[in-house]
Amino acid sequence: MLTTVFVQPRSGIAPARKRLQQTAFGLGCLMLSSAAFAAGGEWPSHGYDDAGTRFSPLTQITPDNVKEMGLVWSYDLESTRGVEATPIVVDGVMYVTAPWSIVHAVDVRSGRNIWTYDPGVPREKGKDACCDVVNRGVAVYGGKVFVGSLDGRLLAIDAKTGRKLWEQNTLIDSSKPYTITGAPRVIKGKVIIGNGGAEYGVRGYITAYDTDTGRQAWRWFTVPGNPDQPFEDASMAAAAKTWDPAGKYWEAGGGGTVWNSMVYDAELDLMYIGTGNPSPWSHRKRSPAGGDNLYTASIVALKPDTGEYVWHYQQTPADNWDYTSTQDLILADIKLEGKPRKVILHAPKNGFFFVIDRTNGKFISAQNFVPVNWATGYDANGRPIENPAARDPDKPFDATPGPFGAHNWHSMSYSPQTGLAYFPAQNVPLVLQEDKSWAYNKAKPGQAMSGIGWNLGMLVNTRPPTSQPFGRLIAWDPVAQKEVWRKEHVSPWNGGTLVTASNVVFQGTADARLMAFDARDGKELWSAPMGTGVIAAPVTYEVDGRQYVSIAVGWGGVYGLSARASERRTPGTVYTFALGGNAKMPPFVEYQVNNLVSGVKYKPDDVPEGTALYVMNCAFCHGVPGVDKGGAIPNLGYSAATTIEHLDRFVFEGPFVSRGMPDFTGKLTPGEVEKIKAFILGTADAVRPKK
Repeated sequence: MLTTVFVQPRSGIAPARKRLQQTAFGLGCLMLSSAAFAAGGEWPSHGYDDAGTRFSPLTQITPDNVKEMGLVWSYDLESTRGVEATPIVVDGVMYVTAPWSIVHAVDVRSGRNIWTYDPGVPREKGKDACCDVVNRGVAVYGGKVFVGSLDGRLLAIDAKTGRKLWEQNTLIDSSKPYTITGAPRVIKGKVIIGNGGAEYGVRGYITAYDTDTGRQAWRWFTVPGNPDQPFEDASMAAAAKTWDPAGKYWEAGGGGTVWNSMVYDAELDLMYIGTGNPSPWSHRKRSPAGGDNLYTASIVALKPDTGEYVWHYQQTPADNWDYTSTQDLILADIKLEGKPRKVILHAPKNGFFFVIDRTNGKFISAQNFVPVNWATGYDANGRPIENPAARDPDKPFDATPGPFGAHNWHSMSYSPQTGLAYFPAQNVPLVLQEDKSWAYNKAKPGQAMSGIGWNLGMLVNTRPPTSQPFGRLIAWDPVAQKEVWRKEHVSPWNGGTLVTASNVVFQGTADARLMAFDARDGKELWSAPMGTGVIAAPVTYEVDGRQYVSIAVGWGGVYGLSARASERRTPGTVYTFALGGNAKMPPFVEYQVNNLVSGVKYKPDDVPEGTALYVMNCAFCHGVPGVDKGGAIPNLGYSAATTIEHLDRFVFEGPFVSRGMPDFTGKLTPGEVEKIKAFILGTADAVRPKK
């Protein structure tokens, strides 16, 4: 029988503190003292500590006085796309990234710029980023700031001057559409980074580099390569047995990209990573005879000195729904059935909250935290009990959760005092159906985004979804495996969380607020308006005896490209709050929305073909014309009539290529553009209110 959390008040931070001190402090982290970390004065790494808890020991801001918080300063990131970064705060300096991997160093006392470094990502690379041109932050270590650029480079920057010290191309094949959107981590003197790109067709891996020289220390692949060639190590040989070579999975890379979560246990000397979805999404297409397809959709333990595989636990064997396991991992010490256990807490896309033994990777428990229809639960061996309809090759399936996930990359936090994990949960309805005509890199009308290189092997929304969208903040008890409280939000795609020792949970929301809740019961304590929807997570730190809360704000990400829950679209901004703050908010900018486009002639007979071409090239960025509202990217149903009338001028070497829009020269014909116009105009006419 499961019992209570095995911690005493405040004592639960000791293991995490010890891990970070052993790895960062003893190895010369940039002017970072163990005393400063122990007191919560810094926010030194992506998840605050090596365990990824996002739990701060600061107590100045409490449930009783949080209502007295006000703005201290704001900082303009000069961006218009999604901001997903966790700011890093070390020795009075904040290091935060904006879209296109641009790094800003900011004085935390004044909010003034110290330096800005732009890695010069070619804007045409934007077409290879499935989920916006975002970046989740930097690592700071040994006087250097490390950032991964969208085009696949890892850069070391002098923390004081902003001067580039070295860079490495992390790509195994620069002709493939790899990206980097995640924050690097530093473990034992090595800076470690993974890549993204599984929707396009790439092979996943993670690489460690020497922090001083940039020299590669090791690389571990997440999926096997071509079986006609030697495997890199024994783990790849073992994984190959779980793939059917008849599907030639290596042509589409196999996926399994490591684009977000990494944590470290110094006592066990193990690092843990979450791996992404297989490529393509369709299991039958990539592995016709079946197989679990290791090590996709898994938690994997590696030795940080060598990258050697130690163990894995696969959360979604033979994934068929884009259920990545790259969401934040958290290490915790809890008491189960009367015994202390070292565990990993995880709430991945597939809708189940997992508790895994981190010493050996053994499954302990899993329980759904949102309604789930692809599986009814997990058996004693840790395998899902699947709903056969979820894999029916002949029928569309309204997957719940869908590929946007029950919980995506938006950060989770864990308080050892309450014993609860805090994370945003959601449903974004999407119907999937196996695409029997799919072939790698063979774009066809009707295949979602295949015109710009996506390789899903699935058709999307061949019929309207029946499930309902929602977004909520959940407080979850990982011991009892149950929800303790929730806050319903107006939309999916709400920001990550932060929890403090004074029992305050902070979260930004899709409808443009930063909110504070009582960590014990979910009581709403405070909120402040933001200039746009919030997707990143806040941080807290202390300077000169004053506790601050900062958050980087900018609407976007894959859902936020085409949808929104706020009428504001203020450029990317860092907001910093403290008790008694009285600075004025910067001016907020409203969305400028036209009426539904009209007055342009089109051929109604072109609408069906135009629909298929639109799905092939435009849908996931611009949404459904006149139905979606537009997000970081405009909805074309509300474009000016002259824009749609002269759509070819925007599609072929158009003015927005410099902002990341693909150039469709050679990919679409003028006649096909006319049919896309017909779909946009016909859909606008169909949804226009009748007089």
